Amino acid sequence: MNLNDFIFSLGIAFALGCDAFAVGMAVGTRNPCRRACFRLWFHFGLFQFIMPIIGWVTGTTVYEYIKDIDHWIAFGLMFVIASKMFKESLESHKENEEGICCQGDPTRGWSLIGLSIATSIDALGVGFGMGIAKMTLLQPAIIIGITASIMTYTGISLGRKLSSAFGKRIETLGALILYVIAFKLLYI
Repeated sequence: MNLNDFIFSLGIAFALGCDAFAVGMAVGTRNPCRRACFRLWFHFGLFQFIMPIIGWVTGTTVYEYIKDIDHWIAFGLMFVIASKMFKESLESHKENEEGICCQGDPTRGWSLIGLSIATSIDALGVGFGMGIAKMTLLQPAIIIGITASIMTYTGISLGRKLSSAFGKRIETLGALILYVIAFKLLYI
């Protein structure tokens, strides 16, 4: 990989990682335990790595069928998770020092899969475009995955700091950020 390809891949990775950063920040406002943080940044990085490969491999066959509704799928997933998080932020929770691991945890089960897909669906389109352009994909996909993991971790850290400074209100703001991202997904 030459320097131009690396810079190109890093630029794409940063652009794709912005949603992962924002969602990481929103989840970070819930003061997640280490295990929850790991699950989120690992899965976001993994999905950001896998989705361009799926887009590249499937090419026009599957993507052509879902390209008109992929943004609705991503929107629906993100909206449901944001709604759940918003509702939980308004309810009183039994807090303890472990934070999110003892509350409704968006880093487990279907919520984690939904967030991972919603934040990486645009990577599917990038992979598809790279396949059409006959570009190599493995090295860019690795850069995309690593960058998404780092940006998610950074977002979680920032969300935690904001939560410490502003308390429970910042968790509600985190849910509102997810709503904004959900509506933004309608325009990709």
